[in-house]
Amino acid sequence: MTPPLSLVRRMAPGGTPTAAAALQERYAEVRRASLALALPLSDEDCCAQSMPDASPVKWHLAHTTWFFETFVLEPRERGFAPFHPAFRVLFNSYYNGVGDKHPRPQRGLLTRPAMAQVLEYRQDVDARMERLMAGLQGDPDPDLEALVELGLQHEQQHQELILTDVKHLLSCSPLWPAYRLQSAGGAPAGPRERQAEPSGASTLRWLRFPGGVAEIGHDARAEGAGFAFDNESPRHRVYLQPYALACRPVSTGEYLAFVEAGGYRDASLWLAEGWDWIQAMKIGHPLYWRRGPVEEGAGGGDAGWHEFTLAGPRPLKLAAPAVHLSYYEADAYARWAGARLPTEAEWEAAAAASGMPASEGHFADSGVLHPRAAPGTARPGPDGQPPLEQLFGDVWEWTQSSYAAYPGFRVADGAVGEYNGKFMVNQYVLRGGSCATPPGHVRASYRNFFPATARWQFSGLRLARDLESA
Repeated sequence: MTPPLSLVRRMAPGGTPTAAAALQERYAEVRRASLALALPLSDEDCCAQSMPDASPVKWHLAHTTWFFETFVLEPRERGFAPFHPAFRVLFNSYYNGVGDKHPRPQRGLLTRPAMAQVLEYRQDVDARMERLMAGLQGDPDPDLEALVELGLQHEQQHQELILTDVKHLLSCSPLWPAYRLQSAGGAPAGPRERQAEPSGASTLRWLRFPGGVAEIGHDARAEGAGFAFDNESPRHRVYLQPYALACRPVSTGEYLAFVEAGGYRDASLWLAEGWDWIQAMKIGHPLYWRRGPVEEGAGGGDAGWHEFTLAGPRPLKLAAPAVHLSYYEADAYARWAGARLPTEAEWEAAAAASGMPASEGHFADSGVLHPRAAPGTARPGPDGQPPLEQLFGDVWEWTQSSYAAYPGFRVADGAVGEYNGKFMVNQYVLRGGSCATPPGHVRASYRNFFPATARWQFSGLRLARDLESA
């Protein structure tokens, strides 16, 4: 694998790293984290593609490098020359302003370049990026720094996609092989992984919110605002009716009750398109569930329900949040439970009222790579109510909000402006991050989005109600 970048920790007069040095260190850290995700995999694992929505690990590693080469180095590096001219097409995802693209469903057919050449590509671009960022020491360039940060946030998104795409790929094998049984880099399980998990889900309780005018979205002008994607802005006011929000996500055990009560056979619970979809696809339970013993060599087990995880097959953990649900499944469960999905504004207003920092969640750094039952140690809820648990991490929470532009949204100039805005149709917003999200990547205003049929992401749900029925 690519060796770590050699970075000198340059200091400001006060003994703290300069902004430029901090950006270099962050660049090295994020790039190393992507390579660490590939360590448990063979070259064969890294080249395969299990479905059109997923991409091979090799492609993810190359595409994130292509982003820096195309958007950072090409317009700024003196005497720029691409590492390989063909890579401009092979590893362009959806940027029409850059040029042609290799078809997404055919990424798994790219046996060449080999994995070794992709790693050479990363090493080459990393060395050139290091030289470019070193120049920021004496000549700060806010635009360049912002673009590098966008590239790092983009790469962190692909780190989560690597995990979800690998999980789908490995699940296609009848062996149900584990991605890894240990933490990243092959190290033994750490203290966070060995933490005892509660044996049962906490009692589902409701928090009441009065509604009224609320502000949501990212305020780029606020002091210490930090990074946010363009789709999180501008900050604006919304009016909310009084509502109630469940104290935690729906558990696997609760969702199992829906399955065994015939929820997938009751058309009255489903949106019309959702019903047609589960009939056509013969869907009767969440993705990665299997009833009965798993095949010999795939973990054994009893005749009950099992699920495939990145650590291999195992019996369902009933106290953990239900996961790998499509929007249609989340919506149908909410109807069955006499509730609904929250809007994204309700979710964000509740997060603000809770005072919970986004860092307090179960993310990919735990090494578990699967949702865990709420630990029951969350801070008190707003106004003396029960605490809001697992707002961040564990599972992305579907909202009933269509992915659309906020009032006053403006697309950035150039090809980078294609990052988010052109996808604002036929998708729903998810909030909060998951057990596969890199730590520090999400915030309360973060808007993830997927089509209603997407279920290979770590997606679950939290119930909401109109206050009168809570």
